[in-house]
Amino acid sequence: MVFPEYRPRRLRKNAAFRSLIRETRLDAGQFIYPLFVMPGKGKREEIASMPGVFRLSVDQLAKEANECLALGVNHLLLFGLPEKKDAMGSGAHAKDGIVQRAIRELKNAAPAIMVTTDVCLCEFTDHGHCGCIIENRVDNDATLEILAKTALSHAQAGADMVAPSDMMDGRVGEIRAALDENNFDQVPIMSYAVKYASAFYGPFREAADCAPQFGDRTSYQMDPANVREALREATLDVDEGADILMVKPAMAYLDIVKALKDEFDLPIAAYHVSGEYAMIKAAAAKGWIDEERVMAESLLAIRRAGADIIITYYAKEMARKLRK
Repeated sequence: MVFPEYRPRRLRKNAAFRSLIRETRLDAGQFIYPLFVMPGKGKREEIASMPGVFRLSVDQLAKEANECLALGVNHLLLFGLPEKKDAMGSGAHAKDGIVQRAIRELKNAAPAIMVTTDVCLCEFTDHGHCGCIIENRVDNDATLEILAKTALSHAQAGADMVAPSDMMDGRVGEIRAALDENNFDQVPIMSYAVKYASAFYGPFREAADCAPQFGDRTSYQMDPANVREALREATLDVDEGADILMVKPAMAYLDIVKALKDEFDLPIAAYHVSGEYAMIKAAAAKGWIDEERVMAESLLAIRRAGADIIITYYAKEMARKLRK
């Protein structure tokens, strides 16, 4: 197959041919749209570093959920900003906590929407870390019970899936046991199996008000230099009962997405994170790039690398483009 007998351009000459042989496709049903819920009523606050993304009060969630459903985006990932924080993040598992109220509102107002909840303590602790602080360090084992209680409280409120993002060792097994022991064996776990200590999370920390008040998260989130460690982390989560494995961030870690896809037969999710979204928005605002094309190309690259599921703030915009 050499030129001139073989001419690859033959199958690129028009849109119909290009569509016919396209290897990777996007579908709105593959997207999960993150939502930030905040205290109060009638609130819809745009996040300055993430244009087009809002913090919403509970009473505003139904409208958002129904808009997503109308676009074919059937799945939400819920983050909560509590009214009060404390050292142990007790608001994370409160029966009437912000996330628990939001789950009930969403499932009552839009039963068809699938609600996944972020299971972590950083939004709920006054120090901003993802676990309990004991003797000036994040204590892994003391955090596990609180994470399990949080996941269970989400399931009791009606969550369809839970997603632990804390990166504590052993948390998937602890959560799986708590769910199973309380008759929630049908609630799957989408584990943030491979979560790097990334600089791409900056806008999210503004959105969720969860920046650490001291130190950083490098003692529990992964070193961006490591690949083999990602496979070890994912293997542990599979052994502990994870149903879906997530890589976070996505764009800067497509090699990791590919490595997990090749190694495991579970569905692979990738989180197109706040910094990745914000950079596209900022460059587009300057007129330096075509936002719609860069959005589509970025999400397509994540799919091409092997992600079955994409968590993205572009879910609604991409879904609209797919309908054109």
